[in-house]
Amino acid sequence: MDVGLQLIFSSYGWDTDVTDGTVYEQELRLAELAEQLGFDAVWPTEHHFFDYSFCPDNLELLAFVAGRTTDIKLGTAAVILPWNEPLRVAEKVALLDTVSGGRVRFGMGRGLSRREFAPFVGIDMDTSRERFDESSMMIVNALKSGYIEGQGPFYPQPRTEIRPRPERSFDDRIYAVANSTDSIEACARVGGRMIMFSEAHWERRLPGIERYRERYEHHQGKTAPPTMTADFTFCHNDPDHARDVAEQCMATYLQSLLEHYELMGDHLDNMEGYQGYGKQAAKLREIGFDKYVDGFLAANAYGTPDQMLEKYRERFDVIGPFEEAACFRYGGIAYEDAEASMRLYAETVLPELKSWD
Repeated sequence: MDVGLQLIFSSYGWDTDVTDGTVYEQELRLAELAEQLGFDAVWPTEHHFFDYSFCPDNLELLAFVAGRTTDIKLGTAAVILPWNEPLRVAEKVALLDTVSGGRVRFGMGRGLSRREFAPFVGIDMDTSRERFDESSMMIVNALKSGYIEGQGPFYPQPRTEIRPRPERSFDDRIYAVANSTDSIEACARVGGRMIMFSEAHWERRLPGIERYRERYEHHQGKTAPPTMTADFTFCHNDPDHARDVAEQCMATYLQSLLEHYELMGDHLDNMEGYQGYGKQAAKLREIGFDKYVDGFLAANAYGTPDQMLEKYRERFDVIGPFEEAACFRYGGIAYEDAEASMRLYAETVLPELKSWD
């Protein structure tokens, strides 16, 4: 089983005087530590402008990580395609893969935050679905063939060679965030591995995973690879302390998520391509914040090493084999506590997970 480190670059929940530079210093320290501790990959997000999360170019960041490491895989979770021109994405992915010796795992997404879309002049959030579908196929085909071209309405692109040329196959190295029905279809169409954040009970997520598997086999003619799940976690030998820290910091993180995506509002209800998220937001408004936190806690793995392994086993029994990306720094967790949590996880949980088929 493959286990990676998720990096979100957030200052929400920390003291107001924490600087952006301090956030980056801490997260990059964890990225380097991940290789030493035996994690398989590092997965930075792409977000802009707000303390919820701010990593405006995860491919550029991973170029720095590549120079500080030797073996760990370099994953994007994810490049938000409507905010990035496909020709430049294909070039940067090919360049990073070349200089890192083939360590790239390319993950894509389409974005959900109205606050982030607004400053990107000329990019209407209503067009994100069409932009993602058009751009993703162009990029994936370019990484396979070495040439990018497109005849679509958003990215008309004359046939152009990518240099440096992609020298290694990207089969099984393409990922896509897939929470909605449309995103599941798009992920399967490009041959991507499904990225799913641990947001609700896994029994409720299983239908989406099963649909992905069916659509992947339809489009690709072979069995779908395991889904990658992404957890916000805290590992400690004291179960009471682990529970208290995790519950407090996950609640803080979720508060930042609600603010960032404006999920208590109804603007997603009739937005083109986001009606599914609108229904989820309506359900959230109905059940309230406390119930939302309860569901989030139930889905994520945290606690003592034995408790975490039990949670992962329960997930395995529901959805089958999966990859994992664990986030240790979020919601105000002190850096020292995040590092200690990550070290204990690497010592006790990681070897067991990596032994699973």
